[in-house]
Amino acid sequence: VQLQASGGGLVQPGGSLRLSCVASGFSLDDYTIGWFRQAPGKEREGVSSISRSGGRKFYTVSVKGRFTISRDNTENTVYLQMNSLKPEDTAVYYCATYNGSPILSTWNLGYLYDYWGQGTQVTVSS
Repeated sequence: VQLQASGGGLVQPGGSLRLSCVASGFSLDDYTIGWFRQAPGKEREGVSSISRSGGRKFYTVSVKGRFTISRDNTENTVYLQMNSLKPEDTAVYYCATYNGSPILSTWNLGYLYDYWGQGTQVTVSS
């Protein structure tokens, strides 16, 4: 059972990246998937979450309107499209599975998530 996040890199402010979260050994469509990030010296932060069907999505306030979460269950992959990137988006990004349905008050609580992938570094800098 493995969860792998990829797609990070170095990008200039205003640029875009698309992160992918791919599962092997199990089906992602059995889970809510969350994206989290952690910047140096800061606590881990919930970025976005998507329900099993993809019908319910949540975003932290700082990324609303810039980031879009989506999933392709046929590809066993969840994506995080990040546009208009800012230096404050610099962090290691992780995806994780949650065996429940996300709701507004708890979708970003990391302890609810079970499997965590290795992170991918996103650096926004000129």
